[in-house]
Amino acid sequence: MRTFAWGALAMASLIATLFFLRYWRASRERLFAFFALAFAGLAANWAGLAIIDQPTDEAQQKYAYVVRLVAFVILLIGIFDKNRRSGRL
Repeated sequence: MRTFAWGALAMASLIATLFFLRYWRASRERLFAFFALAFAGLAANWAGLAIIDQPTDEAQQKYAYVVRLVAFVILLIGIFDKNRRSGRL
């Protein structure tokens, strides 16, 4: 059941990536590019966990958290970049 859920999360993240890429191509707004990159990382993370199925090694579990951390940092960078360019931060 866990593998199915990870696969569904990977698919949803990949769909979000494609939507943000489409919005980025239409508007050339860098925020959409940052979001697309972050969701692509999350999709890779969920797909990797689904392929591994049961991460037995503690290092494998740490890598999954590192990938998620990097994705969320990219989201924050995109938000700060957008606010900095618009003069609101």
